Amino acid sequence: MQRIFSGIQPTGIPTLGNYLGAVRNWVKLQHDHDCIYCVVDLHAITVAHDPKALAQATREMAAALIASGIDPKHSILFHQSAVHAHVRLSWIFECVVRIGWLNRMTQFKDKAGKDRENVSAGLYTYPALMAADILAYHATRVPVGDDQRQHLELANDVAQKFNFDFCGGEPFFPVIEPVIMGPAARVMSLRDGTKKMSKSDPSDQSRISLTDDADTIALKIRRAKTDPEPLPGEPAGLEGRPEARNLVGIYAALTDSDHAGVLREHGGQGFGAFKGALTELLVDKLSPIAGEMRRLLADPATMDAILRDGARQAEAIAEPIVKKAEDLVGFLRV
Repeated sequence: MQRIFSGIQPTGIPTLGNYLGAVRNWVKLQHDHDCIYCVVDLHAITVAHDPKALAQATREMAAALIASGIDPKHSILFHQSAVHAHVRLSWIFECVVRIGWLNRMTQFKDKAGKDRENVSAGLYTYPALMAADILAYHATRVPVGDDQRQHLELANDVAQKFNFDFCGGEPFFPVIEPVIMGPAARVMSLRDGTKKMSKSDPSDQSRISLTDDADTIALKIRRAKTDPEPLPGEPAGLEGRPEARNLVGIYAALTDSDHAGVLREHGGQGFGAFKGALTELLVDKLSPIAGEMRRLLADPATMDAILRDGARQAEAIAEPIVKKAEDLVGFLRV
């Protein structure tokens, strides 16, 4: 089986967007891949964060992954800072990656905005650490969204340059392939259908969180922005209607359908009726996840034991690979 690596930052309770866009696919990949899933707390400190909240946020994210279906007995689940091989390989890669390559990273430009002189160097070199996360395990496949494709391309550039510089062109680090699992479920804000649903949005009403109870979900969907027209009968009728497209897309993703299938069933309805059906669907799908998260987080000792065991398994894979990379670079080993 090919090895999968993917990571998610512990920056708040996962949203419906995280679940439909990434985590649900991770669960499916467990069945026919060797999967390594990581809560990337090192990446989380590249921007301002609350040190007192980071450990608990890491537990919460791990609990969300397990509650969503990631099985620690079948996949490796751990937190990034527990495996030091990530940092060691990241420094090597920072010395391999070129400044010009980093300057082309659009995600850094987006996050830094006009204040790029005052953001952390860690945010700038983030792609080198991401490459180390993947290549420390010789992972060959990574599930990615559109916002991470460029980082994956850079990881392959780094691997190729390392192989050229230190291995005579022999492929010590493998080529990484993106995993595309059908049409991406891109979930947008409930308050603005042109913006991605985000954990960092100031408005809690903009997102569905995996811990939201039935009443909270119902209220958020009822308040979700729409337009005065009924749902169209065909997908072409969603053009220029971002909020309608978003709600139809959520329904389609939850039912493993598509826009056309949802509109065949609900086309012509007003949003009142459709929002009611969407609320029932969301509660049915998310309530078991929220309940399991609460159960897991009530026992932090067990959660920590799961993460420790995952870190030991991850380290057993990464350590010989990173040691070999250090030897290839020429470090003295005594």
